[in-house]
Amino acid sequence: MNREQRLKALNEELAKRILILDGSMGAFLQGFGLTANDFHGTRFAEHPMSLKGNNDILVLTRPDVIGRVHDAYLEAGVDIVESNTFSATRISQAEYALEEIAYELNVEGARLARERCDAFEGKDGRPRIVAGAIGPTTKLLSMSPDVGDPGRRDSDFDSMANGYEEQTRGLIEGGADLLLIETITDTLNTKAALWGAWEAFDKTGVELPLWVSGTITDKSGRTLSGQTVEAFYNSLRHANPWAIGLNCALGPNDMRGFLADLARVAECPVSAYPNAGLPNAMGQYDLDAHDMEEHYAEWAKAGLVNILGGCCGTTPDHIGHIGHAVKGVKPRAVPKYEPRLRLAGLEPFTSAA
Repeated sequence: MNREQRLKALNEELAKRILILDGSMGAFLQGFGLTANDFHGTRFAEHPMSLKGNNDILVLTRPDVIGRVHDAYLEAGVDIVESNTFSATRISQAEYALEEIAYELNVEGARLARERCDAFEGKDGRPRIVAGAIGPTTKLLSMSPDVGDPGRRDSDFDSMANGYEEQTRGLIEGGADLLLIETITDTLNTKAALWGAWEAFDKTGVELPLWVSGTITDKSGRTLSGQTVEAFYNSLRHANPWAIGLNCALGPNDMRGFLADLARVAECPVSAYPNAGLPNAMGQYDLDAHDMEEHYAEWAKAGLVNILGGCCGTTPDHIGHIGHAVKGVKPRAVPKYEPRLRLAGLEPFTSAA
């Protein structure tokens, strides 16, 4: 199948059932016992900075490991696999003095995910989708990193948008089917990502569906830049996202109420991929696959979701249980509302008529 055929099949399935996204990359990689040598490989053996922890570079130095991660999630039954490109922008790779390989990371990350998806599709004919993973970067556009200097910014909109444009072009070349702009804590960063994506679409002549996933940072129900869930949605609905959702930061118990808020207002499919609970004192995640399955089943039966997956602490075992949780349950019905003026600052505003 080509990209157009895969997306057509995906949307047909989306109308009939809840789709399954993969789980955490980082948590699974911890089980491989990777050392600094795995991250540096031969190509970066003389690199002056430590690269351990730069998971994106593994698509170049240990593609076999990343392929095994993708395979494990595909074997667990997922419909959508994320490319290992969460931090593959110039801004984020600058932390490792590797800005110049950002484009290559995206091409290879998407190519590797596409290769593994094609292998599984070849076995049973069921299309698997590659979501080009686009993270929030290591900078914020709406907030200062220095409480003593509130006007300071470590990046600007144009620089961030240019980085996202480069990332998008790389993901398109590598074979991504759609873009997943995820773990968003600052809505202005998201707008830069959208702008960069649109610029890349114009330059390449290829337009991919846009999926946005925000992060509620604590029980206050707000993003790090201060918006409520509905305000976050109002800020982005002009982009006509293919889907919008929530991921990371919270476990399923704490995410549930905010997910319901999003499901109430979103005029597109809704996704959710929570952490496996909140980190314990050792930084580990305590919810096992059966614990998560109970939450997934309740969300599905309550009509809150169209796409389910996992974030920090989840593994193929967690993701495999989603199939049991949602079997036979209809996906959330996407509402249709009368056209209204919907605005957002930190809070949402909807006009009466």
